[in-house]
Amino acid sequence: MAENTDQLTARLFNQFPSERPYATNEKQQAHLLDQYKLYVEMADRISARRQTANSYFLSINTALVGFVGYITSKESGDYYWLLPVAGVALSYLWYRLIRSYRDLNTAKFKVIHEIEKALPLSPYDAEWEAIGRGEQPKLYKPFTHIETGVPWVFILLHVFVFVRTVPWRSICSWF
Repeated sequence: MAENTDQLTARLFNQFPSERPYATNEKQQAHLLDQYKLYVEMADRISARRQTANSYFLSINTALVGFVGYITSKESGDYYWLLPVAGVALSYLWYRLIRSYRDLNTAKFKVIHEIEKALPLSPYDAEWEAIGRGEQPKLYKPFTHIETGVPWVFILLHVFVFVRTVPWRSICSWF
């Protein structure tokens, strides 16, 4: 872990010779703070995009399940089982997207913690420490752990709908 942190620090902070514009510590600190603010804002935007994606997938899955329920109550069809198959695929992609956002946020917060080492305060690192660095579920359960369960609920629901909508009699008559 220390080696990984050292590599991150080496990539993050540039060393400037004393004749360069950052010779005065005050100017360097001002630029560092501006870059830190921008980076934290970018991390917030990732979280907002993640919420938007979750809302989208939740809406699509809810509509899909509702639609299948509606059409199967009106008439029977041999191809309705394709809708839950699409639902399973969509839900799995949703699950993978959540994990991708989690990994991206994890990397962003590692960088934020490194930047904070060069600043007078380290609020994100202190907050992370206050909640046991994510290792004490009584203090903090990462949202991703809860969030990744939702697509699996929909996958199970779609599998149930699949089993109910497959024209088993037609399939059995082939044999």
